[in-house]
Parts: sequence; structure tokens; C-alpha cells
Amino acid sequence: MPFSHSSQISTIIGFLESKQPRSILDIGVGMGQYGFLARTNLEHFNLYEVIGNSARRRDKSEWDIVIDGVEAYPGYLTPVHDYSYNEIHEGDALQVIPELSRGYDMVLAIDILEHFEKPDGIHLLELIKQRCNKHALLSTPKDFIEQHVEANPFEDHRSHWTLKELKKAGFVEILPNALSWIAVYTKQ
Repeated sequence: MPFSHSSQISTIIGFLESKQPRSILDIGVGMGQYGFLARTNLEHFNLYEVIGNSARRRDKSEWDIVIDGVEAYPGYLTPVHDYSYNEIHEGDALQVIPELSRGYDMVLAIDILEHFEKPDGIHLLELIKQRCNKHALLSTPKDFIEQHVEANPFEDHRSHWTLKELKKAGFVEILPNALSWIAVYTKQ
């Protein structure tokens, strides 16, 4: 679905805060929760300007952190996305990512890998590593969860990923979580 387990949110946001990326690509933004949390936790005080007894919200053009997203299902996009993201690229990640013109300090792929057949998922992991300047973080359920959404086939679960497969793909740092593999790739 367009959101993820609440049990992994603090781990993922804590990792972002520890790395302080200046640019983020969020693949499969869904409801936009990670874009919003990254914006508020990383941009922090720069979101507003306070001078004496007056305050104003800074314009996006004044923000320091670039947060772009990719979303295959435009029906999920809301005003949260307009606020949180600099740019949203609509379409299948396998087609959109190669067309992007920049790299990112951090690439997020949270609860999307299981939506791809294995060969496409392996290709996605390679594309993520190509776009990543420093770190990439993904999460995927530890157990296969059957899911079919007729209204949005992008939500169907098509694969299950093991720790061994993630490590083989270069995502060797594993962050603690009971329900999901939260795996990190660090560019050498």
C-alpha cells in the first residue's frame, strides 16, 4: 500500500538524520510520508525565517535540501507531495530513473522492491546504486505478504527478498526491525 509499517519509520528517519544528505531521491513515494519527514527533520529550522516578532515560511527556492520522488500511481499524489518534494517524476521507476539527470546523496526505496519480479528488482537495485552518490536505503518485508490491488497493479506483491540476496546486491548494512529488512548500500 502507499505507506509502510510504522515500526520502521524512526529507524529510517534516524538513519537519514545521521547521514544528513543534501539531496534525496524517494522511489515509490506513495502517500509521501518519508518525503515529509525528511523535509521537516533535515531542513528543520530553514523551513521558517524568524526575525524578532515576525515569522514567515521560507519559499521552496530558499530550502537547502533537494527531495525528489518517483511515483508510478498518480492517484496517490496530494498537497503533502507539493509541499515536501522539489519534484515528483511520474511513471514506472525502471523507466523514470535512467532518465534522471542527477545523482543523489541518498536514494530511498522503501517497501517497493517486493512489487517487482526478481529480474526487474535486480535491475532496480542496479539503477538505485547508479543514482546514489553516497547511500541508498531500502526496506522490504521479511516475510512474503500476498497482495493484489485491482485498482493499482503497481501495488501487487510479485517477489520476496532474502537477506542473502540483498547483501549480494551490495546492501550489506542491516538496520534493526522485526518486520522488514532495512538494508543500506554505501558507495565506495
